[in-house]
Amino acid sequence: MKKLKYFFQFFFIMLFFIIFKLIGHKLSIKFSGYIFFIFGHFFRSNKLAETNLKKAFPLMSLIERKKILKNMWFNYGAIFSEYAFIKKFSCKKNYFSKIKVENYEIINELKKVNEPVIFISGHFSNFELMAMCIEKFGINLAAIYRPLNNIFLNPVMEKIRKKYICKNQIKKGKAGTKDLLKKFKKNTSVALMIDQRVSEGINSNFFNHSALTTTIPAQFVKKYNIKIVPVYIERLKQNNFKLKFYNPIKFEKIDNIQTITDHLNRVLEKMIIRNPSQWIWTHNRWK
Repeated sequence: MKKLKYFFQFFFIMLFFIIFKLIGHKLSIKFSGYIFFIFGHFFRSNKLAETNLKKAFPLMSLIERKKILKNMWFNYGAIFSEYAFIKKFSCKKNYFSKIKVENYEIINELKKVNEPVIFISGHFSNFELMAMCIEKFGINLAAIYRPLNNIFLNPVMEKIRKKYICKNQIKKGKAGTKDLLKKFKKNTSVALMIDQRVSEGINSNFFNHSALTTTIPAQFVKKYNIKIVPVYIERLKQNNFKLKFYNPIKFEKIDNIQTITDHLNRVLEKMIIRNPSQWIWTHNRWK
């Protein structure tokens, strides 16, 4: 029964991708964005998003929270349509015109030093473009990802990610961690999202609530004394973006796993507060 469900999901997603290709990039963003904008509040995950938003901003009015969620769903729809055009973003002639970069000198400095770092971020705007740009800028990169549950769709998405986003894709889990260590020792930087709940993480304060958070960045800091580089991406006008690199964070030897993880969650909080509608609130962050 589950396989049949996954097949129909795969079929309709592929059908939408064909429609997107036929009507073009700009129209696809509006078409898909408004479908999610109108019907998003009917999705089962919308209730979770409402709960999460209320936890993060308890003093925010109901009207403002609903506005944020509607804009989030529009962005969700836009991201969905953009998978059909990821090749266009990946093209060297196009990605600089579509994506404005703030603090590019940080990337230049990292290339000069030629030492691996860990790039951290969350599911903002079109989050896939962050790893794509970092690799395009000449950083040897490995991106950690969570495979989709849909057995039909996952191979398609893995192919898209490896071909157009970041060639070194590392699956979450013990096997992936071993592969990650091998690549890191060969001077490969790491990109990962720290905003999802992980069963192997530790409890860390996130918007004044305890949340299971990955310790991978902290473990690398303690073992290899490396720097953490936060990255943020924001949708400006439909298919244009601003990518911001923050100054590398250098932790002290006295900082432990908990201290480092708490600090990174605070960095993530500030990114979310900057524009709450750009973050995907549907993750079960405080389960």
